[in-house]
Amino acid sequence: MKKYYYEVTIIPSSHKDEIESFLMDRFYNGIEEKDNALILRSEEPLTEIIEKTKEYTKILEEIFGQKIDVEIREEKKENRDWIESYKKSITPVNVGEFYIHPTWYEGKKDKIDIIIDPALAFGSGHHPSTLNCLKLLDEIVKKGDRVLDVGCGSGILSIAAAKKGALPDICDTDEIAIKEAKKNFRLNQVEFGDAWVGSAGAAKEKYDIVIANIVADILIYISKDLKKALKDDGFLILSGIVEKYKDKVLEKYLDMQTIKIIKDEEWVTILLKKVKER
Repeated sequence: MKKYYYEVTIIPSSHKDEIESFLMDRFYNGIEEKDNALILRSEEPLTEIIEKTKEYTKILEEIFGQKIDVEIREEKKENRDWIESYKKSITPVNVGEFYIHPTWYEGKKDKIDIIIDPALAFGSGHHPSTLNCLKLLDEIVKKGDRVLDVGCGSGILSIAAAKKGALPDICDTDEIAIKEAKKNFRLNQVEFGDAWVGSAGAAKEKYDIVIANIVADILIYISKDLKKALKDDGFLILSGIVEKYKDKVLEKYLDMQTIKIIKDEEWVTILLKKVKER
């Protein structure tokens, strides 16, 4: 363990939920929320994530047509084992048949065991967006299904699908996420098919289920690619949507059948079905 670590505090004037969701897709040490602040910690400098946050804020300003001020503070602090403190705050999650837990907890024999270390990779099952994707996967995945996890992050959703007997492919625009997901597949002793750095537009197959737990504006932007990757009668799971943008997202998927909408706090997860063309 290094003597010092870096702490970055991000305080947006608005659109905190979108910025938090953006950070969750790109930062792998956990994010602390305190009042209106988002706090990131790492033993390595966080210069790149700071620049990406600034770039994403400019994109949000263009999308919503308003000025967004973001205060960003970076401090170098003496390391007092904040990772161990974070570990102590993490508890296992029960979702349907799934039991998601870090390596320092025992599994459950009567559950489908999924091991994710949230201190090392985001997507531990605690966030409502991830939790509700897991609920839907527990309901709809069948043995032999082909599944595509778009923006896979830690790989928790595709690992869950694999544990139910599916063969998942994974993709993410962040190369580090792909490496973390592969590591977690090995940890859970399940297989994936293809993996690539990029998005659904690079898919070579048609899938029974496509999962996209990202953010609303990206779900809108890649809607054609997500639908194109689906087989007829295939299921599409959309998540990472702040409730106020639900209708805006659904407008892009009017050609699909809405099966279920789950609201949890301010987050929305949507299950759609591709209507077979006649």
